Amino acid sequence: MGGRRALLVVDVQPTFCEGGALPVPGGNAVAERIARHAAAHRDRYDLVVTTQDWHVDPGGHFSELPDFVDTWPPHGVAGTAEAELHPALSELGPDVSVKKGEFAAAYSGFEGVDGEGRALATILREREVTDVDVVGIAESHCVRATALDALGLGLATRVLTDLTVPVTPEQGAAAREELAAAGAALVSSADAFGDDAGPAQGR
Repeated sequence: MGGRRALLVVDVQPTFCEGGALPVPGGNAVAERIARHAAAHRDRYDLVVTTQDWHVDPGGHFSELPDFVDTWPPHGVAGTAEAELHPALSELGPDVSVKKGEFAAAYSGFEGVDGEGRALATILREREVTDVDVVGIAESHCVRATALDALGLGLATRVLTDLTVPVTPEQGAAAREELAAAGAALVSSADAFGDDAGPAQGR
């Protein structure tokens, strides 16, 4: 029944949380919720992947006068503490870590590569992943782009709605509408695994 499922944890980094260079309201809280979900359901995922904005010199993506559409204040600078995974994820133990955006803007995790230079699509294909759950920051930007690319690759894609936050409520609503129209399932983490209603339901 079913295929192999991956959890894609998108850009859960201090740079995108309260206190960071480009904070998204609720970022720190969503990092904690993602950590709890991953710990509780680790056995349900054949693969856990993290993505990180890892900017070295992304050209016009950075601006001192950003429009917050195509240009942004410097954030996710490679090698800084802000660009590392959020401390809440210290026990996550991802199977794969993907970094994106070194020398250009990169929103989707599928634009990133791992330490061996393998693209995310290649990694998922090699691991025979058929289904993905997408969580992280921000729902309206990198989570949206990652989920849309996953759908484009033919992966059954769910966005766990309480494990992501948008830059603004309006942008979040627009992203959810676009994702649903593209075929993504929008579900809460509580409903992600329907047979988890009781404690220790072994399977």
